[in-house]
Amino acid sequence: MTVDIDKTPADTPPAGPEAIKAIPVRHYGRYVSAVVALALLGGIVYAFSQGKINWDAIPDYFFDDRILDGVGKTLLLTVLSMAIGIIGGVLLAVMRLSKNPVTSSIAWFYIWFFRGTPVLVQLIVWFNLGLVFEYINLGPFYKDEWSDFMTPFLTALLGLGLNEAAYMAEICRAGLLSVDEGQTEASHALGMSHTKTLRRIVIPQAMRVIVPPTGNEVINMLKTTSLVSVVQYPELLRAAQDIGQTSGAPAEMLFLAAAWYLLLTSIFSVGQYYLERYYARGSSRSLPATPFQKIKANVLSLSSRSKPKGGTA
Repeated sequence: MTVDIDKTPADTPPAGPEAIKAIPVRHYGRYVSAVVALALLGGIVYAFSQGKINWDAIPDYFFDDRILDGVGKTLLLTVLSMAIGIIGGVLLAVMRLSKNPVTSSIAWFYIWFFRGTPVLVQLIVWFNLGLVFEYINLGPFYKDEWSDFMTPFLTALLGLGLNEAAYMAEICRAGLLSVDEGQTEASHALGMSHTKTLRRIVIPQAMRVIVPPTGNEVINMLKTTSLVSVVQYPELLRAAQDIGQTSGAPAEMLFLAAAWYLLLTSIFSVGQYYLERYYARGSSRSLPATPFQKIKANVLSLSSRSKPKGGTA
């Protein structure tokens, strides 16, 4: 006698839901914008390729002694002007935050005046003050004709440095205000003076806020030095213009100067990145990867993918 047994278990779980087939969203706008951008880029390249430009003149003069001398003077002027701007900016920021109404008002007026007038106008005014003052007389210390005293270099240094101090004052003030007031109160409770509190407690913490915009100001100062060509200072742009007038390639020398500015600003941008990364150590748990670390990680990931999978059945 045979007994049929139902082999289907009663407690078999029901089949799961059917897998969802996800269809990615198509971004047609991205493709259109990419095509438009490539078309514009191609049009610009074609226009310059058809223009009357002697491209061979650019590499011929790229490392010319006059160009290199202009690059050196541009860098020197950038460093000295930023030094004046940073030192003056810190002093103005402290004066601006002072409870003394006289020093606070003086700092406010300085910032208002130099930020409210174009730097090109300031340079021209400094250069032409000889029309107003015939001599500079500092009593027993120094006396000379104004034209001999106000050289193109001093004109450029004062015009750029004093103007930059007004902008750095606001940057430093924002950094000082970003530090919690409890830090200052605690340091005063420990017996620290106001100057020591600024130097040991407030300013080190404020650097995290001050450094990024200061790096941008350095890069901007490097480019702003091109304005001093109007006061006859032989920096990079002035040197390129002089060579262009004598070589018969004025447009090409302007392209050469632009290439040097791009090179210098790119180098400064790398330095700014690592400086910002250094001061960000206390504000984030993990630092962002550097460009070299990103390249190394991508190379390792590509090499690991290219290796065949080991093991046999």
